[in-house]
Amino acid sequence: MTRNAIQIADAIKVGWNIGNTLEAIGGETAWGNPQASNELIQLVKANGFNAIRIPVSWNQYANQQTAAIDPAWLNRVKQVVQHCIDNDMYVMVNIHWDGGWLENNINTAKQTEINAKQKAFWEQIATHLRDFDERLMFASANEPDVEKAEHMDVLRAYHQTFVDAVRATGGKNAYRVLIVQGPKTDIELSQQLWTGMPEDTIAERLMFEVHFYTPFNFTLMRTDESWGKQFYYWGEGFHSTTDTERNPTWGEESTVDDLFAQMKTRFVDQGIPVVLGEFAAMRRDDLTGESLERHLASRAYYLGYVTKTAIANGLLPFYWDSGALDNFGSGIFDRKTNRVFDQQALDALTKTTLIQP
Repeated sequence: MTRNAIQIADAIKVGWNIGNTLEAIGGETAWGNPQASNELIQLVKANGFNAIRIPVSWNQYANQQTAAIDPAWLNRVKQVVQHCIDNDMYVMVNIHWDGGWLENNINTAKQTEINAKQKAFWEQIATHLRDFDERLMFASANEPDVEKAEHMDVLRAYHQTFVDAVRATGGKNAYRVLIVQGPKTDIELSQQLWTGMPEDTIAERLMFEVHFYTPFNFTLMRTDESWGKQFYYWGEGFHSTTDTERNPTWGEESTVDDLFAQMKTRFVDQGIPVVLGEFAAMRRDDLTGESLERHLASRAYYLGYVTKTAIANGLLPFYWDSGALDNFGSGIFDRKTNRVFDQQALDALTKTTLIQP
């Protein structure tokens, strides 16, 4: 447990999310993915990733009166962490959306109740996973729903409770790297509203987390809206001359450059590593012909550009893989066969040369 947050950050290359799995409401396989296996982790490691983010739901496995988490679920999460460690991966375990019990209740009316559950959950999680070495990190939340300055004190209280609860479990947790999330894990809101990291009993063991799905019209938007259309293409050199209404009107390379530079100045340059805990762009497989070819090429360029710009600014990129292989999916690996499904996207994330027009 000798390395600090900066040293751990320096060792992380590119990360991958086991998305829509251990955080699935209704059980690990409820959202269509098989259980996370050692074979899957081996596949991820063999294809260039050296870090894994494990989004986890806890509340559905907890007694709602006592907040006691089912020991069988604690053991299951521990088993998946062990697979990652056995394959020499860095690992992030969080409390994900988890039904929204924390994310949707960042207000003074609910603060006492939510803070008590945050404390109880992290005492149990940290104790159960206490013996793993420094490659395991804990993350306080996922995307806390904060848009106004008056709610930031509540969010900071939840994060402080997380840090205090983990440290109080002792052992290796006294030194473990911990990760806290900005408001909505949004870069611009974090720049505007964040007032400082939690207090800690040990120096240089905290990281900050944001997510990135910009521009939304390209990465996640499934239908046209009155305020804007879907973008099928992204990046200089990838605009269509025939399907011009699907070219982006905002959010291209200069936006990525600017937003990531803000995180570098605000956090990285101050000795606080920044985790880009999620980013992705969905495949629009319902397109055909030249439109599909251009879209997929520009998507690969986007993934490569975000990854490389993040690294250049000291951000740690973790690709969001939902496991979905159909239209609007972001899956890279076929988890049912443990094979690569999307080689083009994989190469964009793990190779050193940007896809070119």
